Amino acid sequence: MSENNQTNTQTSNGTSTVWQIVGRLIAAAVILAITAFFTPGFQINNIWSLAVAAVVLTVLDYLIVKFTGLHASPFGKGFVGFVLSVVVLYVTQYFVAGYSISWMAAIIGALIYGVIDYFIPGEQQM
Repeated sequence: MSENNQTNTQTSNGTSTVWQIVGRLIAAAVILAITAFFTPGFQINNIWSLAVAAVVLTVLDYLIVKFTGLHASPFGKGFVGFVLSVVVLYVTQYFVAGYSISWMAAIIGALIYGVIDYFIPGEQQM
């Protein structure tokens, strides 16, 4: 009986993790779309570019957290988090067709992204 409970717990935790990742990707896409809309010099051409950019941003953020322990968010670790957010927004354009951003737009976008990300409810870590 104990093995069955342990298996059910592992299955529900796995499902929970998948939903957390999906939820984070959807939140990242919404935040990114709003940020691009309000930031001059930041363009996302279509929904597919937005979806791929959300995946790239989420993966880059995950890798940064995994290897450095720093969160790439303007409110994550103060100035360092802000700089990481700017760099991640800027570097994403090299991985996603239809996504373009200038350095100045990345700075403004990081501020807007941070403010919007702060107000959208939900767990922000994976």
